[in-house]
Amino acid sequence: MLKVGVLVSGGGTNLQAILDAIDSGKITNAEVSLVISNNPNAYALERAKNHNIEAVCISPKQYESREEFHKTLLEKLKESGVELIVLAGFLVAIPPMIVEAYPNKIINIHPSLIPSFCGVGYYGLHVHEKALARGVRVTGATVHFVDTGTDTGPIILQKAVKIKSDDTPEVLQRRVMEKAEWKILPKAINLIANGKVKVVDGRVEIEEYDTEE
Repeated sequence: MLKVGVLVSGGGTNLQAILDAIDSGKITNAEVSLVISNNPNAYALERAKNHNIEAVCISPKQYESREEFHKTLLEKLKESGVELIVLAGFLVAIPPMIVEAYPNKIINIHPSLIPSFCGVGYYGLHVHEKALARGVRVTGATVHFVDTGTDTGPIILQKAVKIKSDDTPEVLQRRVMEKAEWKILPKAINLIANGKVKVVDGRVEIEEYDTEE
């Protein structure tokens, strides 16, 4: 059983999608054993408690330096025994010391089709604002492994979402979550938990995966 730790800053809708997928059997051989937020008021912590999952707030504001915060975060992850770390709307940069401690064991969900609209400054609603401003016809979401860059790790899954002429950033954000994020993030976790994913020469290879799904 793969022990999963989820890091989240806000409401935790992607966390809920993961929990629902586990409950329904869409994710097998995995359990969420830890939820960490940098925000003490994050509703994601309540979602975790409602599922009897350990919920912890570790905020940079609690520490004199960012290094101390990073050390505490890494210590908690190691102590918990998690084997896969999922960044589900975690608005704190993951430092190299944690990436190096969990090589190809950290995944992130990003609300665009990487390499479009990603990198430094592209998070949350900003991604959708930029997509609409550019006038693209299609956007989507990407699940990727985390490396020491920003949104530069090997891509695991992507799903496209059409943009409508009357979309606002908020409407588009919701559609991308519903049509893409909540589908491919649980799917990626299930593939990893069942040994279907490996990284070869910086690219992801997936065994027995139907790309038409």
